[in-house]
Amino acid sequence: MKTFSRFGISSLLLVTILTWTLAACGGEDSTPKSSSSGTGVTVHLGYFPNLTHAAALVGLARKTYEQELGPNKLTTTIFNAGGDLVKVLLGGNIDIAFLGPDPAIYAYVQSKGSVHVLAGASSGGVLFVVQPDENINGPNDLHGKKIADPQKLNTQDVSLHHYLQQHGLKADDQGGDVQVIATSNANTVSLFKQHQIDGAWIPEPWASRLVAESKGKVLLDERTLWPDGKFVTTNIVVRTEFQKQHPDIVKAFLKAEVDTIQYINKNPAEAKNLANEYLASVLPGGKKLDQQIMDSAFDHLSVTYDPLAQTLYTFGDYAYSVGFLKEKPDLTGIYDLDPLNSVLSSQGLSPVTASK
Repeated sequence: MKTFSRFGISSLLLVTILTWTLAACGGEDSTPKSSSSGTGVTVHLGYFPNLTHAAALVGLARKTYEQELGPNKLTTTIFNAGGDLVKVLLGGNIDIAFLGPDPAIYAYVQSKGSVHVLAGASSGGVLFVVQPDENINGPNDLHGKKIADPQKLNTQDVSLHHYLQQHGLKADDQGGDVQVIATSNANTVSLFKQHQIDGAWIPEPWASRLVAESKGKVLLDERTLWPDGKFVTTNIVVRTEFQKQHPDIVKAFLKAEVDTIQYINKNPAEAKNLANEYLASVLPGGKKLDQQIMDSAFDHLSVTYDPLAQTLYTFGDYAYSVGFLKEKPDLTGIYDLDPLNSVLSSQGLSPVTASK
C-alpha cells in the first residue's frame, strides 16, 4: 500500500490498479493474437481496434513494423481500453503499446517509472454523441441522463467527468445525477441503437457509427475544448526494462511508426482502406465499415508522432481535479523522446519536445 499512497492515488484508482496488476500476474490477456513468423526476440504489442490507433492498424496491415523488426517476432493483442492494457503491460506481458494519456499516466505513477512514453500516435478523434430525440442541446440537458464511455478511469472517462465538473454537474459515482456507464465501444453502439443510453463520449470510428447508423447528434467534438484543436489521444508506451534490453528494437519500431504516419498523411485514401480492411479482419463479423463512416472518422482526427506533451500533463491535472488522483502527479521523466528524435534527425525531420 505504501508504494501507491506515496503518489497520491485515490482509493478508487488504487483498487482499480491493484485489480489490473493482480490480473496481470495470471498471464497474458485472453484476447486472440496474431503473430508473424521468424526468429529472434518476441515483441509483444498492444493496441485498440479504434481509428485513434490508425498508426497501428495501417502499420500492421502494411507489415511495416514487422519489416523494420527484421528477424524478431511480433505478436499483437487487442484491447478495448486503457485499463485492460495497463494490467498486462505492468505484468510484463506487453512490451510496447498504443495507449491513451491517462492510462499512461497511471501506469507511470503506479510503477514508479517502469514505463515511458516514446512518442505520440494520434490527436483528436473523440466525440460526445447524443440521441437525436432526447432534446439534449447542452450540458444543462444532461441531468438524469445515461452517458457511456469506454472504461472507468480511461481517458474518455476523465474527459467526461471533467466536462461535467466544468458545467456544475457530477457523475453518479461522485454523488451526481448523470449516470456514467463504462462499457465496451461495441456494446455502446448496441445500447445506443436500443435507446438504452442517452449519449456516449467515445472515440472513432465508434462515434461516427452512432451518427451514421443511429442518427446520433454530435453534441461536442472534443477538439473544440483544446487550444488549436489538438490533444493527444494515443501515445506509444514502452516497458523501461524492455527498452533497456532492446534499444535497437525500440528504435526500429519508432522508425516504422514514423514511416507509417507519413504514409497515412500522404496517402489518406489508401490508408483509410487499409485501416478499414484491418479492422474487419480483427473485429467480430468481419465486415468493413461504410466509406461514409471512415471519411467522417478520419475528418475528426489526425495522426502524429508528436506527443503533444502539454496536453498529457493537462490530462493529469484533469484526473486530479475530478478526484481520480489525490495529488497532481509528478510526471517528470514520463517521456523518453531521444529514440524518436534520433529517428527524426536521420530523416531530416524536426525534433519533438516533452516541455510543458
